[in-house]
Amino acid sequence: MDTSNPAAFVNGGLLRMHLGRKVRAVIQVIRSDVGSVIGKSTDDSQIIVKGSPPIPPTNYVEVIGVAETDNSIRAEIWTNFGDTFDMSSYDQLCQLANGEFKHLFL
Repeated sequence: MDTSNPAAFVNGGLLRMHLGRKVRAVIQVIRSDVGSVIGKSTDDSQIIVKGSPPIPPTNYVEVIGVAETDNSIRAEIWTNFGDTFDMSSYDQLCQLANGEFKHLFL
């Protein structure tokens, strides 16, 4: 496992803290177009993910890529997470990974 450039766990609100860095987020797919997906983050923020999503994307996908703006990610890796997912628990993970316990995640 390559640990030289870990991806930070983020939700929509935390994305702006990691601009230009590798991040990972789970989104609920709202709309999928050629070359991009618009989704809802675990904190109900809207995120635009640029790149080629899996065909077809499931209701929830994890994206690993570079944070380009405070609401967009350039995807490198897409993973289908199925049609049900506990968004609240993942949002709590994002808060822990960017707060007091950040040293455990990066």
